[in-house]
Amino acid sequence: MENKTEKGDRVFTNGTISGGYADYTVAAADTVFPLSDKLDFKQGAAIGIPYFTAYRALFQKGHAKAGETVLVHGASGGVGIATCQIARAYGLKVLGTAGTEEGMNIVLRNGAHKMFNHREADYVDNIKEFSGVQGVDVIIEMLANVNLATDLQLLSPGGRVMIVGSRGPIEINPRDTMMKESSIIGVSLFSATKKLMYECETALLAGIEAGWLKPVVGSEYPLEKVAKAHEHLINSSGALGKMVLLI
Repeated sequence: MENKTEKGDRVFTNGTISGGYADYTVAAADTVFPLSDKLDFKQGAAIGIPYFTAYRALFQKGHAKAGETVLVHGASGGVGIATCQIARAYGLKVLGTAGTEEGMNIVLRNGAHKMFNHREADYVDNIKEFSGVQGVDVIIEMLANVNLATDLQLLSPGGRVMIVGSRGPIEINPRDTMMKESSIIGVSLFSATKKLMYECETALLAGIEAGWLKPVVGSEYPLEKVAKAHEHLINSSGALGKMVLLI
């Protein structure tokens, strides 16, 4: 299952041994993948962790199926856009949330059928109204410490919340999982076996070939301004694609 790449090939990686904030880096052979001529190197830098995580959350852990409804909570960032592109390509009905008009429009152009502004006071009611009595089958959650209790109210019977990101604790009522027999499932790409990573790789390389996997590059920073990049991540009002460092 080792990737067939040779010296001089265009490649991308989903993890390095020596660290990625560098002019040169070392990566294990099974974490390096061929980069199609359809994508530039900035887009290549935006594939690895976001798209592998999105695929794992949707299918390996979330068991999403064509025809189901997925809500991507925080859809305008790197993992969010990846999730929307993948879910749309695999036949799911895709709902998303973002905090800015620009973010909502970017996600609508990248797979979402319907977007909601999570800064609006009644956005949860709007999602409930749109999804109807059935509810949402899978929620991909980027900020569980804020949204998890509400997520449980939005799920369908047998629905699943996939915890991709959280910045602290939250209080929930476990009874909210009982009547619907819903699940809260944590997602960590680093827990995937090599076999599961190969499954992700195969699906994503096929997506690049088919043309639906197109990373959206957001803010760009030269390597010497990496501290500024971190400040931007912490203080920005809303994500817009995947931030990249230019080397």
